[in-house]
Amino acid sequence: MAFKVLFIAHAPDADYKKHRNVIDTGMYKLYSVVVRTQEEAVQVSKEYWQNESIDSILLCPGFTHRDVAEIFGALEGKVSVNVARGDGPSSKISAEAMKKAGYFR
Repeated sequence: MAFKVLFIAHAPDADYKKHRNVIDTGMYKLYSVVVRTQEEAVQVSKEYWQNESIDSILLCPGFTHRDVAEIFGALEGKVSVNVARGDGPSSKISAEAMKKAGYFR
């Protein structure tokens, strides 16, 4: 039985029904989905919890504390919800790259 993780990231042009993938090593199964909104993130989280029995969710740094709490609550506190965070300099580098890519229009 694999440890199942769902990674969710934001992108302004995402189509969560299309922008998804899975990596399966046998012992580790990593699902990834890119969403446009928090509502989609909650919906996708519920979908993977119900259909894939995920153990953990890893969120990109763009999720706020409230977003994390909403997802945790939507899954009845039965799935680990974590956020990938960088240090200050790394966050500035990522923000600049996202700005160049058009994320903040």
